[in-house]
Amino acid sequence: MAGNHTARAGLLAELERVSRRYIAAHALFSQAVADRIGLHPTDLQCLNLLTLEPEPVTTGRVAELTGLTTGSATRLVDRLERAGYVVRGRDEADRRRVLVVPVPERIGEFRRVWEALSGDWYRIFDELDDAELAVIVRHMERTVEFSGEQAARLREDRAPEERKASAGPGEGRQRDISEASAKRESEGGE
Repeated sequence: MAGNHTARAGLLAELERVSRRYIAAHALFSQAVADRIGLHPTDLQCLNLLTLEPEPVTTGRVAELTGLTTGSATRLVDRLERAGYVVRGRDEADRRRVLVVPVPERIGEFRRVWEALSGDWYRIFDELDDAELAVIVRHMERTVEFSGEQAARLREDRAPEERKASAGPGEGRQRDISEASAKRESEGGE
């Protein structure tokens, strides 16, 4: 029994090492793709997430998808719009809502970069059977879910002063104004 525990501990240690290398390799790969198409890596990942959404989304949804503040998400969408990858458009069902709409021609350029690389990507799975592929898919789904939970936890665990210090221009000021208004209201002021 101790041998099984030792073997499993060794495999888990190797999994951690390989996972860390994979994360670093993916970050560097994303940087290379972002450089190729002229985007910041965060903007590239947002664009990737937007192409996975079934329909155009609001900037608020961009904030949810990326974990950014709404102000930072707005600036990110501004950059994607300047680069020609998205446009803002009114929601036909609710004209008050503004949607972030991917530009098909530009998304096509983005996809062509991925497709040029995907042939090589799929070859690494040639030696695996369907059951092994299913394990990888299940692992990736669980990893995505777990990573999202951990990222949310990290954001929630930050102290208010730390959040204020990391806010973009104007965001901390707006928060200060909102906090001051709330304090005045609670003290009976206007």
